[in-house]
Amino acid sequence: MEMTGTTEAGLIARILAGEKELFHELIRPYERMVYVTLFSIVRNETEAEDGAQEAIISAYRHLASFRGDAKFSTWLTTIAINEGRKRLRRTKGAVEDSIEEKEESHEGDYTPAPLTDWREIPLEALERKELREALRVAVTELPGIYRQVFTLRDLEELNIDETAQALGITTGAVKVRLHRARIMLQKRLVPYLKTTAPARRRFFGRAL
Repeated sequence: MEMTGTTEAGLIARILAGEKELFHELIRPYERMVYVTLFSIVRNETEAEDGAQEAIISAYRHLASFRGDAKFSTWLTTIAINEGRKRLRRTKGAVEDSIEEKEESHEGDYTPAPLTDWREIPLEALERKELREALRVAVTELPGIYRQVFTLRDLEELNIDETAQALGITTGAVKVRLHRARIMLQKRLVPYLKTTAPARRRFFGRAL
């Protein structure tokens, strides 16, 4: 469970004052978040593990630069994202996925129509190994800009403002990219849900 801001501020102050061993207590609630964020970018378990370690080390070395303008988790996520992007450039020479200029021009403050949350998949369906694997693969295969937003919003449960700040994009872009990510996942998972869902049960905002 995430710490309160007051608890984190107290730990950070003590760490900076010399109680370095407390850094493990500060970072422990966010270790999974850092790894998942890295994996959403590099899509390789070994690279994600190594990158997570580097991101945590970087957070420790630069802890004094944390001013509290954003939540600690957002600041840490930004470090993880930067580490992931650096690894992509170094190991693959990859260019970050980008939205076409035409699409970017329409993001602005656009709020997409409500879409039923993908997490409304029934429990009995998620218990199927086949569907769990399909979901994992579908998320991994999302284009980078959508995968990163989906990971931060729906998996790590950052709010829209925190996600925008971590990725360096507008809140409108977060909403649009999340909407598109959910639609892509919907298309990939509907065939699996048809064999599980009761008649006319709604998933992703439509009746199956």
